[in-house]
Amino acid sequence: MAKKSQVNRDQHRKALIAKHAEKRAELRAKLKDQNTSIEEKLQIQEAFAKLPRNSCPTRLTRRCSISGRARGYYRKFDISRIALRDLALKGMLPGMRKSSW
Repeated sequence: MAKKSQVNRDQHRKALIAKHAEKRAELRAKLKDQNTSIEEKLQIQEAFAKLPRNSCPTRLTRRCSISGRARGYYRKFDISRIALRDLALKGMLPGMRKSSW
């Protein structure tokens, strides 16, 4: 089980990302525009710098929704490999079973 502080930190980051997503998308579109002058691009970069650091999506760590584990995370199931195996062995995931050959 991950520390509660780490899980809470990532939840806070998720909220900030959602809050500032629209603003970041607007700034990014302006920045990539071919007709924007260099002075305007510098102002846009300053606006990016004023946004909170944790509102950047790359700072988010995906964690298991059951245990909070950050490593061995399966995006399709939103859980870690260990939790996935436990649920599969209990029969909680339909269509999934332990392989044997």
